[in-house]
Amino acid sequence: MKTARYEKLESVPLQNININDTFWNSYTRLVKEVIIPYQWQILNDNVEGAAPSHCLNNFRIAAGEKTGEFGGAVFQDTDVAKWLEAVAYALCEDRDESLEALADYVIDLIAKAQCEDGYINTYFTIKEPGLRWTNLTEGHELYTAGHLLEAAVAYYNATGKRKFLDSMIRFADLICDTFGKEQGKKHGYPGHQEIELALVKLYEVTKERKYIDTAKYFLDERGNMPNYFLEERKTKQYKLIFQEFSKYEPIYSQSHIPIRQQLTAEGHAVRATYMYCAMADIAYEYEDLELLKVCESLWNNIVDKRMYITGSIGSSGYLERFTTDYDLPNDSNYSETCASIGLALFGLRMAKITRQSKYIDIVERALYNTLLSGIGLNGKEFFYVNPLEVWPDSCLPDTSKAHVKPVRQKWFGVACCPPNIARTLASLGQYIYLVDKETIYVNLFISNNTTFKLEDKSVKLSLKTNFPNNNNFKLNINSNKDNKITLALRIPDYAENYKILINGEPFAAGIEKGYAMIDGSFIDDTLEVSFEAPAKFIYANPKVRADAGKAAIMKGPLVYCLEEVDNGENLSGILVDTSIKPKEHFEEELFGGVTTVIAKGKRISGKNWDTHRLYCEHKPKLEEITIKAIPYCYWCNRKQGEMLVWIKELLKD
Repeated sequence: MKTARYEKLESVPLQNININDTFWNSYTRLVKEVIIPYQWQILNDNVEGAAPSHCLNNFRIAAGEKTGEFGGAVFQDTDVAKWLEAVAYALCEDRDESLEALADYVIDLIAKAQCEDGYINTYFTIKEPGLRWTNLTEGHELYTAGHLLEAAVAYYNATGKRKFLDSMIRFADLICDTFGKEQGKKHGYPGHQEIELALVKLYEVTKERKYIDTAKYFLDERGNMPNYFLEERKTKQYKLIFQEFSKYEPIYSQSHIPIRQQLTAEGHAVRATYMYCAMADIAYEYEDLELLKVCESLWNNIVDKRMYITGSIGSSGYLERFTTDYDLPNDSNYSETCASIGLALFGLRMAKITRQSKYIDIVERALYNTLLSGIGLNGKEFFYVNPLEVWPDSCLPDTSKAHVKPVRQKWFGVACCPPNIARTLASLGQYIYLVDKETIYVNLFISNNTTFKLEDKSVKLSLKTNFPNNNNFKLNINSNKDNKITLALRIPDYAENYKILINGEPFAAGIEKGYAMIDGSFIDDTLEVSFEAPAKFIYANPKVRADAGKAAIMKGPLVYCLEEVDNGENLSGILVDTSIKPKEHFEEELFGGVTTVIAKGKRISGKNWDTHRLYCEHKPKLEEITIKAIPYCYWCNRKQGEMLVWIKELLKD
């Protein structure tokens, strides 16, 4: 089923955007100053006390520069790929010669490790040279290739240099020659999706049709019967890599049924969202309305029934996966940082295609909460898992909470999240605006200066704001021609009393798909936007058993949490009085300046309790308390302790 051709929106080239934002600078300034240099040291195994990376060592062995054994996981190459992608995005803002030279060194190393036929993968080159493409179920060859492809495209777009791109084109050509529906080719597809969206990016740069056709093939073939992975596991060449896959269920990799029959989000959350990104890309490129509707159904299932209030997804600590509708435990959930990044990428694609602000509402939530909780304010510590409730004493090895860490880690043995955070922060500009030939969509309220090229005119736009501490922003717009353009200003789902002034005069804009639409020439004009987004109590659907009888606090896109350092121990014994409106308080010295939220409530007291008894008939007493909440993204940046998002509600007679 096809739809008439239409133009999707595009992100603005990162070279055209300069971010200088009070809130986001705490993170974005770290990318070049701290995160990229720190991760370079990690990739070279030079950080004491951090889990070894082995990454660059593997490439040096594969390139013949040294001898040794392969180290790390089968997908270890992706760490350096995402690091290179982050470097590419950083170079868009500042063409730093020393950083570029470092990236060129790594690219030369990768090219030297490349096999004659174009193949790149240090695990199979060093450790299993005879087992290429024999374990698509677990081998991550196509996943790894995808991240290398994305990095190569990003580096070419940033620098114009072709060496990395040409190297990866050779690899992509090999993949296209190896996989497909034609006789003599492998009829498989990746166990971990990623190559699909990467091939789309390569197509967009090269205009070579076979790349996007192969991406479509991987999607179309997925889930057909007999199941490729189950059949592959029966072959003599198949070699089990991960013990947890000794029993394999196709639903884990979204290969249980064809993609057009998948209407609920299932299986591994990162695999799922990367696949949904590619599905959206292919739906647009091939004008496939049926596939686009599947994407919409999957999005709605996630957002309405399987997503945490923080924008995190993947509730099961076992196999990092979706479970069932409304199953959202707070203290044992997985909520991998990469999964929220995948959700943001999926939402961005859907916003580009449909021009609906509802997708950006969720993108914003994921970025402000789960992305940022995944990295410490020092840029050198990370969460892989993002729970909504933590009692450090219960985070014990070999238990149901073994995956939950009460403090951020220097690195991980499986370290997909830290470099993923790096590339996301470095490419934050892609989310702020979307454009077509005559319209600028303002999505995120982040201070920046940006130049737009709209068909036959150039537009300079300066956005100034102190969001989310204050709910207003000012746009100064200058155009080089007296031609009309349209500004589409997102009206977020939390905004109240939304107002627009143009050159000081009130303006009543028409609303289209959640955007305030404003037409004008804008030769030299100022727009001022204000709205209210007070701190308020939020409640979950009663079907979410973990949150029944509880309330959370939100202000704009920010979810708030309680920390032990502010509220004492045993946070689960706190009852919040939702009949009293919470108050906001700006603390200039905390986290570089943050709005905290103060609420009233009571604490279950153990003062009258016989400490030697586990149970008794005496009812605990309640003590009046003042509750202090901070943005969830900042938790565990002071000292280790308990954390809680969903607070028990004080019920009154």
